[in-house]
Parts: sequence; structure tokens; C-alpha cells
Amino acid sequence: MLKRLTSLLPLSYAQKLFLLATIPLLLAVGAISVLVAHQAREMAEREISELENQLVSAKQEELQNYLQLARASITAEYNPAGPNDAEAKLKVTQILSAMTFGREGYFFVFEYDGTNLVAPRRTDLITRNWAGLTDSQGTPIVDELINLARNGGGHHSYMFTKPSTGEEAQMMAYVIGLQDWQWAIGTGVFVDDVLDSVAAARAEVEQRVQKTFLYIGAIALTAVLLVFLSGIFITVRERRLADAKLKELTQRIFDTQEEERIRVARELHDGISQILIGARFAMDLAWRRLQKGDTRAKESLEKSVNMLGGAISEVRRISRDLRPGVLDDLGLGSALKSVAEEFESRTGIATSLETVVFRNRLDEEAKTALFRIAQEALTNIERHSGATEVHISVRGHRTGATMIVRDNGSGIDIGNGKKGLGIGLRNMQERMEHLDGTLTITQLSPGTLIDATVPLKHILPPAKPVKHSPKAS
Repeated sequence: MLKRLTSLLPLSYAQKLFLLATIPLLLAVGAISVLVAHQAREMAEREISELENQLVSAKQEELQNYLQLARASITAEYNPAGPNDAEAKLKVTQILSAMTFGREGYFFVFEYDGTNLVAPRRTDLITRNWAGLTDSQGTPIVDELINLARNGGGHHSYMFTKPSTGEEAQMMAYVIGLQDWQWAIGTGVFVDDVLDSVAAARAEVEQRVQKTFLYIGAIALTAVLLVFLSGIFITVRERRLADAKLKELTQRIFDTQEEERIRVARELHDGISQILIGARFAMDLAWRRLQKGDTRAKESLEKSVNMLGGAISEVRRISRDLRPGVLDDLGLGSALKSVAEEFESRTGIATSLETVVFRNRLDEEAKTALFRIAQEALTNIERHSGATEVHISVRGHRTGATMIVRDNGSGIDIGNGKKGLGIGLRNMQERMEHLDGTLTITQLSPGTLIDATVPLKHILPPAKPVKHSPKAS
């Protein structure tokens, strides 16, 4: 998804980092929000269900109390009466018709065949048979009430019209049976207050969940802003450091170039230029002697030829110092051997080279870096150490390749880390950092040891042998 997004939108490196930092954060915050909301709703639903059960239980207990009062009020008439005592039945219906409570509460009586005898707030129901009556949701009303009364009594819930408003609402009824008279006596209450309380509790829970989402969103937004501001701060700081380092590196490149130009110019002036001037004077002298018929002209010509040969050798030496062809043609070992021999012949410092035949080959960057480090090390030894012996070893191993340059000179003052190094040693250090390698400079007694190691990724696989096809006969 992120790759598809970055392919559609051209993003800078900083923007990609910002996306990598914020997208997981937003996904985590979203997942936490959903989990918190789910857990909150589950816990609230359990609490609301418990509240609803408590309210319903309270209503049921209230209805039972009403029925106990009604039963107590008709006991004097019902107990001594027989099954067909019409006068007692009339008095009981009158007593129950007079017993109302609240705005909606009343007692109702149904004969077991479904005929209504008492309904003081719904007089349109009286004397009519309501067997088979159901509410708007198909729930049986009268038949279920009569069935409960036949079996000793119970609670029943159904939709019924409210007398005060004429609108349908949820009613909870409790009914008992007068078995001698085949009557079902009951009462009911509308549970609007229960439903309203439950609905209010659910609305409050939903409001709390929404607030929680808002709080989490605010926290997430704050976190994203902090990431953004931190990214800006780090980017600005890193850019300043990078600019400073780039300026320092640019200046060091200029210094290195200038130093190399000075060295080449000095060698050209002190070496090749002097040799060529001497050769010119020798040739001028030979020319004058030839004009005069002097037999010494041959000697002057031989001297000028020798001087030109020396100039050619000097040009080759300078070219080899700049970029030895043997490094590309024969490899690092041969190039180091050539440098060591030339260094020993020029300085008189005994120089030995120990190499192990590489099964694998170094890539171009690694070969060049190790060669330049060896050159720089020998230059420092010649200029500063006063050493009489130098030993160079190059070997490959499981983790890469290592070159060690060791001398018996006066040693080197490393100072306070990288900042204390001279430009040559810093160049050596940065060459190895560019290759993800390590450069260790150790002060010995006497002398200095330089350990340059390049990692395994700069080792190339063995060269495949060239297969020669048989010549056609």
C-alpha cells in the first residue's frame, strides 16, 4: 500500500520518513480506538442489561403487590360465595372497577372464555369476547393471560394502547386466577419509564464512546504533530550538520587537490624540469661541438640521451603514483609490491611485503582504497616517523580483507580522535568509512600499526576460467 502510494505521489525522503512514522501510529491509534469502543460498549451493555433487569423486577414486584391488594379487597365477597353467586360477582366487579392507580393503572377481569368483565379505563372492552386478540407484533394477549391464570398466575409483556394518549406502548401485566369463578384477574403497567431509562443509558454510553474517540483523536493528532515537529527539527539539524560536513569535505577536497598539485608541480620542477634543462644544455653543447668538428660531441649526445631516459623514468614514476596501471592489470598485491620496492629504493628504508593469494578478488573501490591507504602510510612514515623498517601484509579472511602497515619509527600522536588526525589520516579514515570498513591506528613501542579492514561485501566471487573451444582441424 505504501509503495503504491509513493509511486502515485512523488514524495521526498523526509516525507517518506514522515509517512513511515505516522501511518503505523495512526493504524495503532485506530485499532486502540476500535478496541476501546468495543470493550466500552460491551461493558456498558452488561450494565444496561443489569439495570433493565432490576427495573423490570421492580415493576413485577410492584404488580404482584397490586394484585395482593386487589385480592385482599375482594376476599370478603369471594371466599364465602359459590361458583354461581351472581350477586357476589357483581360486587367484586364493582370493587375492582373502582380500584385505579396513577394515570394509566387499573385492574381487568377476563372470563376463561375471553369475555371482558372489568376494564374501568377501557370501557369499550367490557362485555366483549377478546379471545385470539394479538398486538401489532403478533403477540397473543388475552389467550396468554387466561393460560397464565389457569396455571396459577404469571407475568406477560405485550404492546397495548395507552388510555391517556391512545398510542401503542409496551405493557407489562401480572395475572392470577379465581378458579372457582373461572376468572383471570390482573393489572398492568406501561414500562415507558424503563425503556426511557434504558434508552437514556445507551445514549449516554454512546456519547461517552464518542467523547473517547474525540480524546483519542486529539491524542493521535498531538502525537502526529509532535512527530512532524520532531521530524522538522531533526531534518533542519541534520541538514545543518550535513551542510557543515559538506563544506568541510569540500574544503578538504580542495586542500587535497592543492596538495597533490603542489607535489606534482614540485616533482615536475625539481625532477623532470631539471633533467630536461640538463638534456637541452647537453644537446646544445653537442651541436656546437659538431659544428666545430670537436670529437667530444658524442659524449655530450650520450649524456643528453641518458638524461632523457631519466626524464622518461621520472614521468613513469609520477604516473604510477597518480594511478598505477599494475593495480588494474595485475591486482593489489603486485601494485603494493611495486610501491614497496620503489619506496625502499628511494628512501633506503627496508620494506617487506607479505601477501596471501586471494581465492576471491577485491572490487575496484576496495583495491583503490587499500592501495591509497598504503601510499599515504608510506608517505607519513617517510616524512615523520624516522623508521628503518616497514612491514606490509595483506590477507583475506571469512569477514573480508585486511591490510596491515607496521613500522618501527617514533610513533604517531593520534590526538583526540578523528578531529586530531591530519588530512592524510583523515582521508584514510574516510575511505574506509565509505566502504563500511574499519581503520585502526595503534601506537606501538616503538612504531605505529595501521589496520585497514574492508567487509566481505567487497569481495568478488572467483573469476570463472575461460573455456577455449578446440580449433577446427
